[in-house]
Amino acid sequence: QVQLVETGGGLVQAGDSLKLSCAATGRALSTYIMAWFRQAPGKEREFVGFVTWTGEYTLHADFVKGRFTVSRDSAKNTAYLQMNSLKPEDTAVYYCAASTQVSKIDWQYEYWGQGTQVTVSS
Repeated sequence: QVQLVETGGGLVQAGDSLKLSCAATGRALSTYIMAWFRQAPGKEREFVGFVTWTGEYTLHADFVKGRFTVSRDSAKNTAYLQMNSLKPEDTAVYYCAASTQVSKIDWQYEYWGQGTQVTVSS
């Protein structure tokens, strides 16, 4: 019933910025935690950040603090990942996910998008 669709990925140079969007269809996810994960080739999926239902609390992985910001617009049923000062090591498929509980663990998230590729060149 719930589908998440990520958009906004692409090829950028180191130091550039991108803003990813995650649009939810089906029932509204205003009561869900919205999170971003990423997976680079040969690596396991890792947590990037999440935002709670009304945006009152956010948590970001250490490697993105000061560069990435997770936010949401509940009226649009959409989550965002603003990425600044991108580095080549940020290259990965970025996934949007939704959960009823606050977590940094991927298997605790119920809904997932298809992912959007972010490639950062040197």
